[in-house]
Amino acid sequence: MASTSIDPVITPNENHFLKELEMKPSTLDPINRMRQLMATRNEWKLYKRTCDATGDSILSAYAQDSPYTVYKHSYWWGDQWEALDYGRDVDFSRPFFDQFYDLQLAVPREGTSVFESENCDYNSHTRYSKNCYLNSLVVRAEDIYYSYWMVDVEDIVDCALHIAGKSSLCYQCLDFGTCYNCIGLQECYNCQDSLFSFLLRGCDHCLFCTNLTNKSYHIRNKPVSKKEFEEEKAKYINGSYRSFKSAIEEFKRMKSLAIHRSTFLINCENVTGDHVFDSKNCQFCFDSHAGEDCSVGASIDDSKDIYSCYSSGWPRCEKLYNCAVSRGCTDMAYCRYMWFCSSMRYCDSCQSSSNCLGCTGLRHKNYCILNKQYTKQEYRDVSRKIIDHMKSTGEWGAFWPYHHLPFAYNESAAQDYYPLERQQALDAGYTWRDTPDEPPTADKLIQAAQLPDNISDVPDDILQWAILCEVTGKPFLIIKKELEFYCKMQLPLPRIHPMERHRHRMQQRNPYVLTERRCSSCGQSMHSAYDPSRTEKVYCENCYQRDIL
Repeated sequence: MASTSIDPVITPNENHFLKELEMKPSTLDPINRMRQLMATRNEWKLYKRTCDATGDSILSAYAQDSPYTVYKHSYWWGDQWEALDYGRDVDFSRPFFDQFYDLQLAVPREGTSVFESENCDYNSHTRYSKNCYLNSLVVRAEDIYYSYWMVDVEDIVDCALHIAGKSSLCYQCLDFGTCYNCIGLQECYNCQDSLFSFLLRGCDHCLFCTNLTNKSYHIRNKPVSKKEFEEEKAKYINGSYRSFKSAIEEFKRMKSLAIHRSTFLINCENVTGDHVFDSKNCQFCFDSHAGEDCSVGASIDDSKDIYSCYSSGWPRCEKLYNCAVSRGCTDMAYCRYMWFCSSMRYCDSCQSSSNCLGCTGLRHKNYCILNKQYTKQEYRDVSRKIIDHMKSTGEWGAFWPYHHLPFAYNESAAQDYYPLERQQALDAGYTWRDTPDEPPTADKLIQAAQLPDNISDVPDDILQWAILCEVTGKPFLIIKKELEFYCKMQLPLPRIHPMERHRHRMQQRNPYVLTERRCSSCGQSMHSAYDPSRTEKVYCENCYQRDIL
């Protein structure tokens, strides 16, 4: 798992924070720092299991045979249990990580993360949404299906990475924002009524176009009349799978010939990474907005002094080191899934707490160690002894042992961004879970190739059929609202399982990797998310601004 990424310099601010923490910088390359953080989070996989408190059947990120105690969402957030009841003394004869893991196994965990949403049970990490099905990382959405990282959208199917603004009636769009009635777009913003296009800004009624700004009625980058546009569009968007598939092949060919931007750094100063907006002094950062003085991070929002972290912000975070999924937090190291906490070290799933070490599941608590309450002075004395003990065992400043992580590598976000084969993951020390999917209940199984070509010929009982994916052979269902969307948009039924479609979309994105390569225009060396072995024309920012924008 050697890295080709440029290793960012440890900044003075980070060095200062590490000295406060009494920790040394990680010796891992940026890719493996990101990999291990993402391996702490299950973003997609849902299992049927029993709530350990009520006995109810629930959907959960944890399989039935997971060693953790798992409560359904409403019970976990309720007041029927108290995390301090699981508190324990520190045993200085044992490694601290082992004691923390024993605590994690005992303290209840939240089955899924769906908040203040209606008819959204079959989702992961969803907030303030309605009528959503099999999505992940969703906020303020309505009627969306099989999509990833969606904020402020409605009527969306099979899309990923909605960046900004509000969008609706979009299908198979990737890295997009503020789009309406669009199909098959990638890296397109402020567009409407456009299809199968790449790198558009402020365009409408465009088909098979690339690198255009503020254009209307274009096909293959040439202006056309409204009638010509509608006639050409009808050749591909007519309910036929054969027609739609030919459009996808044309899009792939057109995209391979387009001018590609080396990295997407918009309104940034002293930043390296990709898809970073309105940020300053950030190194090796990805899919982030309004960050300052950050390094080795992804999914950073309105945050400062964030180092080796995944998903920090919403709202603002400050001074975090090696943390995953932090909301409104400050001064934390080696914590994961934390809300509005401060001065926390090696903690998990806590909210509105401060000055805690090795705790999990706490709410509104201060000065706790292994979920045991201490006075302020006792906390200082005991935590000092623990830090010295962890230094002697090599644990202080080290990442959690991989075999203590709550999810297998192939259940986690790491498999999307840094995919490994089973043996590679095991060799690196991660775990792996091979769990057969539970077959859906259906009246009939049908091979994808046997589906009617046109949506207009689909029988009324299709909702009772299970379709066998043409890639994996896994069965999947079509739900009613999804079918209505296809009919409305004149789209054919999908032939591929939803998770395989998600995997395919993620493969279309550049990885969280930076390499050195030459600009295809001026020849100067540049940092890029495009590997030098790739054949696309990739321009440095100066050449792209000069020739394209």
